[in-house]
Amino acid sequence: MDLPAPHEPDLPRTPPLRLRGTTFDASRPAVMAIVNRTSDSFFVDNRHADLGSALAALEAAVAAGADIVDVGGVRAGQEGEAVSAQQEMDRVLPFLETARSQFPGLVLSLDTWRAEVAREAGRIGLDLVNDTWAGHDPGLVGVAADIGAGVVCSHTGGLPPRTDPVGVTYPPEPGGVVVDVMRTLAEGAQRAERAGIPAERILVDPTLDFGKTTAHSLRLLRHTGDLAGLGYPILQALSRKDFVGESLDLPPEDRLEGTLAATAIAAWLGATVFRAHDVRATRRVVDMVAVIRGDRPPRLALRGA
Repeated sequence: MDLPAPHEPDLPRTPPLRLRGTTFDASRPAVMAIVNRTSDSFFVDNRHADLGSALAALEAAVAAGADIVDVGGVRAGQEGEAVSAQQEMDRVLPFLETARSQFPGLVLSLDTWRAEVAREAGRIGLDLVNDTWAGHDPGLVGVAADIGAGVVCSHTGGLPPRTDPVGVTYPPEPGGVVVDVMRTLAEGAQRAERAGIPAERILVDPTLDFGKTTAHSLRLLRHTGDLAGLGYPILQALSRKDFVGESLDLPPEDRLEGTLAATAIAAWLGATVFRAHDVRATRRVVDMVAVIRGDRPPRLALRGA
């Protein structure tokens, strides 16, 4: 019988991300380690209210292969303590100062929605502002431009900071949540460019779980390749999230395997930056996917040679 000629899959690709003189792309995906300077993070193993604990986590993340370290001083969800801007700065600034001193070439990211916090962090040498709450503070993107940092554009379904989703709906299919996310991310990225941030320093993040049901998050994960069409590098923040937990009926401490499965899918579909609690495992997964996609060669090629 005649067999069809094989052909290489047409895989989604995005432009490179360039931060602190380093280029990240499909051949060099980036792992963004999470360091939470809080006592109430949803994942118990990433609670680093003590500065010494946070700095130990920093060193461990770098040793495990992190390219970016993202520090946050406020829990994302509405549960937990109220944190003022000054308290947030008291938590994140000493960490960033030490991190910059110990690891001069490391890309440092700040998870905040507050412009005043980002501006103070910029005096230390911040590389990326991770605006998880989709421009809630309209001055934040201008601060990122002023301090020479990149920015993460996110989607929360219109919810303000620290709001858990309840009764979330989007327009009916076709399109639905995917079109809403793509429109919001495109608008956010365009605002960032108008503010003076180069496209190579702008990331788009569909922000799974935020303002979304598990069904919404799973649909967005499957459509990662469509997000690549926006023309910006894609960040996927998947680590141990509720959409993984609800999919498998597991608590945060048991969501590693589900997270890694989601990570592999997102990497195959064109995401190149991955925010993760489990740096070493994520590093190996995204590097392996890059080899399978053909974006980079195996480190060794001895078998059968």
